[in-house]
Amino acid sequence: MSTRAMAVAGVMSGTSADGIDVAVVRISQGRLRPQLTLLAHEGFAFPVTLRRSVLAAMNATVTSTAELARLHWRLGLAYAEAVGATAQRHNVKLDLVGCHGQTLYHQPRAEWYAGRRFACTWQAGEAQAIAAHLGVPVVSNFRPADILAGGQGAPLVSLLDYALFADAKRGRVLQNIGGIANLTAIPPGAAADAVIAFDTGPGNMVIDALAQRLFGKRFDRNGSFAAGGTVLVPVLREALKHPYFRLKPPRTAGREQFGREYAAKFLEACQCHTSKPEDALATATALTAATIAQSCERWVQPRMKEHAVDLIVSGGGARNATLMAMVAQRLQPLGWEMAASEQFGLPAESKEAAAFALLAWQTWHRRAGNVPAATGAARGVVLGQVTYA
Repeated sequence: MSTRAMAVAGVMSGTSADGIDVAVVRISQGRLRPQLTLLAHEGFAFPVTLRRSVLAAMNATVTSTAELARLHWRLGLAYAEAVGATAQRHNVKLDLVGCHGQTLYHQPRAEWYAGRRFACTWQAGEAQAIAAHLGVPVVSNFRPADILAGGQGAPLVSLLDYALFADAKRGRVLQNIGGIANLTAIPPGAAADAVIAFDTGPGNMVIDALAQRLFGKRFDRNGSFAAGGTVLVPVLREALKHPYFRLKPPRTAGREQFGREYAAKFLEACQCHTSKPEDALATATALTAATIAQSCERWVQPRMKEHAVDLIVSGGGARNATLMAMVAQRLQPLGWEMAASEQFGLPAESKEAAAFALLAWQTWHRRAGNVPAATGAARGVVLGQVTYA
């Protein structure tokens, strides 16, 4: 296939289930790696009824076939409308769309089911609805190929991180804070096979759940509720004993570990120590900061040796001033420089969407999109499935 420059829309709705991010990226082949230019970025909140349906389906113990089929198609229509609106607002003619879909279930490790042991994952959102609406091909269902190659199916943003941020002299740690927080660590001058990436733990997921439960808000804007509270050290100390935080990378997390059931138990533990709701928000925020810092100290710093390191933060959590202050305080002993992804030309909310634009471009050109060192796969594989208009 031709490697001409293409305008590719990446579409992402994460584990926070708060809405859809669309990034339109012009991608061409550079001398050593793909070259990307961000053309447009827009965010679209889910309608209340759709968000309620998504949250109910995530890791659900009881649902119906009709409910899942309807949600799959409804998400496809929502993605199509979001991409179409973005292209129209910015007067961009699209060549390709890459849609991650909405993760409803992710089981990266093999478990028994119906007489067989296997791993599995499911991202909802009917790709044909997007292709038909926009009149361009769509690449979707990115995770299964990596899982079948022995990987975790995530994180998949590592290729974008390497393409945009690898530096000959400085170490780069790309910390994304969505519903789940994940990082990509790139030592100075590293080849792609030296990259490490993994989910550090909850990002905004527990914070958002408590903000909704305690204050009727979808999230703690700018960390204002948490700023008015006190961290409950005994609760935080106990939360850090969760088995996930002892796992070695590569590792992935989701609502299966830190969803509504976890948030309910976390809140119950907080309420044993305080009646002030702000304290629960402060403690949930401290949990995210602590697990990011512990991950960096334990798994990343030893690979950076004595080099200067930039921690580049993206995702919705980058807008939470209280969370950012907690992360900075905990990482101060490492001497790393903190920066926002905007300083590198990529708005905080656009990075994951841009990553799926790049992965779609890789798939369209029959190139591997996973980074085996990040996902744990045995080899690089072409990701996703192409749906034609």
